[in-house]
Amino acid sequence: SWQMCPRARLVLVPDGFPPTSFSLKPGRERRTGKDEFPLLTTKRVFWKGVLEELLWFIKGSTNAKELSSKGVKIWDANGSRDFLDGLGFSTRQEGDLGPVYGFQWRHFGAEYKDMDSDYSGQGVDQLQKVIDTIKTNPDDRRIIMCAWNPKDLPLMALPPCHALCQFYVVNGELSCQLYQRSGDMGLGVPFNIASYALLTYMIAHIRGLQPGDFVHTLGDAHIYLNHIEPLKIQLQREPRPFPKLKILRKVEKIDDFKVEDFQIEGYNPHPTIKMEMAV
Repeated sequence: SWQMCPRARLVLVPDGFPPTSFSLKPGRERRTGKDEFPLLTTKRVFWKGVLEELLWFIKGSTNAKELSSKGVKIWDANGSRDFLDGLGFSTRQEGDLGPVYGFQWRHFGAEYKDMDSDYSGQGVDQLQKVIDTIKTNPDDRRIIMCAWNPKDLPLMALPPCHALCQFYVVNGELSCQLYQRSGDMGLGVPFNIASYALLTYMIAHIRGLQPGDFVHTLGDAHIYLNHIEPLKIQLQREPRPFPKLKILRKVEKIDDFKVEDFQIEGYNPHPTIKMEMAV
């Protein structure tokens, strides 16, 4: 039945509602306050998962088992043998997600073979191009990174949900706007907000800028039916102050960031709320 199907969803259709915006910088209050990092407080967000997944994207990896080995299993289902076989990828190794986010960020346009191939120097390194352009031409209106590659979509275990981000520099501050074609409001969206805010912090750090604003635009924003009751609980909770994010050492290159370089301070969320991921 619809009520029992985890993929059944309610679609939220905004009526003139603006994109969600967060200020990442000191001295400006929008949705967050001074120096605050938008890690949801009405439930505990899996911060280690946010951080490890972003570093995995930055590495260009498409191997779900690599992320799983670090205790972050959010891609395990999409890389499972049954899931891949169901998509017709029966000759692909288990864990090989195809040319998903990391591949598109670092090797856009390269010919995807498998998760173990060396793609050094192949395709367009969009992420490095973003970082370079912020230095050489910060007023550029084309500082964009896009994971949506129509040619590669048939090869992906999951097409990109967070599809395109644009960076903007003004008055020594770096801002980011994300367009997300599809947003699971219960599980995915809180993760995505933290992930792109973190990426903005990282790039700002490398370029000697202050983090500015993060603006999040959703296309299809939806709630799965089996998330309704957990979200009712969450909506009853009073939001608490956002934590602060500290980068603990000077890092010059995006590939040099490590897990231990980041510290979340003052994170005091309400307890975890369990929600099942729709696959």
